[in-house]
Amino acid sequence: MLVEKYSTKERRNKTLEISTDFVIIGGGIAGVCAAITAAREGIKTVLIQDRPVLGGNASSEVRLWILGATSHMGNNNRWAREGGIIDEILVENMYRNKEGNAVIFDTVLLEKILNETNITLLLNTSVYDIEKSNESNIKSVTAFNSQNSTTYIVNAPLFCDASGDGIVAFKAGASFRMGAETKEEFGELFAPEKSYGELLGHSMYFYSKRENHPVTYRPPAFALKDITEIPRYKAIGKDDKGCRFWWFEYGGRKDTIYDTEEIKYELWKVIYGVWDYIKNSGQFDDVDNHTLEWVGTVPGKRESRRFDGLYMIKQQDVIEQKTFYDAIAFGGWAIDLHPADGVYSKLSGCTQWHSKGIYQIPYRSFVSKDIDNLFYAGRIISATHVAFGSTRVMATTGFCAQAVGMAAAVCSKNNILPKEVLDEKYLELLQNKLNINGQSIPDIPIKSSSNLITSGAVSASSELNLSTIPFDGGWTNLSTAAAQLLPLKAHTKYEFTVCVNADEDTNLDVQLRSSANAKSYTPDVLLETSTIKLKKGEQHVSFSFNESVNEMQYAFVTFLKNEKIDLKNSTKRYSGVLSVFNGVNKAVSNNGKQTPPEGLGVDTFEFWIPQRRPEGHNIAMEISPAIAAFDAANIGNGYVRPWGATNAWVADLEDENPKLTISWKEEVALQEIKIFFDTDYDHPMESTLMGHPEDIIPFCVRNYTIKDNLGNVLFQKEGNYQTINTVTFESYIKISGLVIEMEHPSENVPASIFEILCV
Repeated sequence: MLVEKYSTKERRNKTLEISTDFVIIGGGIAGVCAAITAAREGIKTVLIQDRPVLGGNASSEVRLWILGATSHMGNNNRWAREGGIIDEILVENMYRNKEGNAVIFDTVLLEKILNETNITLLLNTSVYDIEKSNESNIKSVTAFNSQNSTTYIVNAPLFCDASGDGIVAFKAGASFRMGAETKEEFGELFAPEKSYGELLGHSMYFYSKRENHPVTYRPPAFALKDITEIPRYKAIGKDDKGCRFWWFEYGGRKDTIYDTEEIKYELWKVIYGVWDYIKNSGQFDDVDNHTLEWVGTVPGKRESRRFDGLYMIKQQDVIEQKTFYDAIAFGGWAIDLHPADGVYSKLSGCTQWHSKGIYQIPYRSFVSKDIDNLFYAGRIISATHVAFGSTRVMATTGFCAQAVGMAAAVCSKNNILPKEVLDEKYLELLQNKLNINGQSIPDIPIKSSSNLITSGAVSASSELNLSTIPFDGGWTNLSTAAAQLLPLKAHTKYEFTVCVNADEDTNLDVQLRSSANAKSYTPDVLLETSTIKLKKGEQHVSFSFNESVNEMQYAFVTFLKNEKIDLKNSTKRYSGVLSVFNGVNKAVSNNGKQTPPEGLGVDTFEFWIPQRRPEGHNIAMEISPAIAAFDAANIGNGYVRPWGATNAWVADLEDENPKLTISWKEEVALQEIKIFFDTDYDHPMESTLMGHPEDIIPFCVRNYTIKDNLGNVLFQKEGNYQTINTVTFESYIKISGLVIEMEHPSENVPASIFEILCV
């Protein structure tokens, strides 16, 4: 029993002082990815989160799906899902939670953090003050946990503000912006007028469910009474839920930091008024048994402060796909701006303009120009309002934050400041260490000097020579133009044979297209067109092209729209090969073609997008000469996904025991093996609500064995589903050869590996 008598003096809460290597403020997706990256490099990291769960807008408190460059598979960014830690998290979530339950996703994030012994996690802990050691360096942050009535003072040489509103950077005096730049400041032609608004607002969602009995709903007094105050009220669906109501947005004309509580009340007014409309207006059938299951209590914030770094990303960097010497990641979400009036606006809920492909993001945008030991991560990085419209989405922020975590490790181990990482030797170290962990920085492969395989020889039991995509599938109607995306060799003329079924005598128009940017997947170059006369009925037809691509790149064997024709497809799927369609994905403002107004600084082009599995079968065809782009020589080239080429070894499906063999002329000392498998970087893996047809990607090798050259088993794995598998030996082993034996993932998908890294 504790009895404490009255005291005339003020009592103090318990205070704990912590000293560590690196402090991250904010436990959203960016903070989580930065923390795990730093911790795995041996850096003692404190992660401070002011909420009871991790994930920020992706958590069960807000329930927004994680997206990035893949953009719901609605753009031309092929194989563009973000790699590294964010990929590991999304793959893990799909394995455990393919239905997209946000509560389960909370546990995936929490487990990832708790598994790292170098992370100290402080949940429910809000940073409210900082102390500087001098005018340009932070000494400590002070935070309070209302659950355990404890004040924390956390000291460190390095800090990362991933808090969303930038509380640490703000308190430290760092320069920032809030609102939209003018067109004149950076020459951004998409910069919005004041009538459109300068800030994106907050959103809140709700979930409903069906009971087995009628449920009465009587709204609270504050609920919106007149649904016509929402100009787009006819877009409300009785079964819509969660982040499909992303357009329930408000607050863009207010201070999105200090007015957040007022904004929240307005969003509650909208949500409960909308539910009253669904239940009680008589405009919806079969809603008697519907009930509210969950309503958000924390608004999902889009925009507030953006802080000045050593470089500010702008519209031109995104649209023109600029390259940077200090690239550490890529983006690919559209430039996505929303009217400031949000749900009350008569305008479309968003205006999205896509680039023709992914774009590089520079390290400098994450380094404070004012505070020497401060990184930025998340939505507060150094970007204009327009560029922020693309960089702000969670898969991109988490992906970029991995670079912050790795940069903090480089700083800590070399006793340097964040801006000093821009020194050539440290920058190359940062980029290479990121790529070794799956970052896939565009045009920057893993250094060959980092991989013992490059000093050896790689051979395979078989290699896919794609002469036939078997005619063993169903039919695809050409009500939408379709194309087979294939990796073609330069200056090579190909002949193709396909199987078609025509409703009547008609013409089939075929085209060979490529991309002006050999590393992109927008078919904006028409090389040749041919017209084939068809008779009614099923038939095989052959065609060839005199034109060819000028360098190794992906090309589109294109079949133009004709509803009278069906194309035979195949049940076989291959790494680095897929079909695409000139389709529509209204979720990301894709109507088949992007046609911006003149003077906006945005390109006009067509969208050619895949279909989600179980659809999206390859188009069956014979190909001559056979495409030989899947050989063992791709192992060790430094790329871990398709990028201008397949960059994959793929076995022949007829090979009953596929294996790769690595041989060295002399013994090497080996401590670690990393294998990069194919978990389909084209699949967005939305974390919440969306749901997925499978829990394991069909291209991923499940079972494999690693042996030495004498046949001794070094490692065996059954039931793999992750992209990167790392095998670490307790001490260096001396070896002159490795054999990796594996099983095909299925009878329709051959075994494949992108990269093997031996160190």
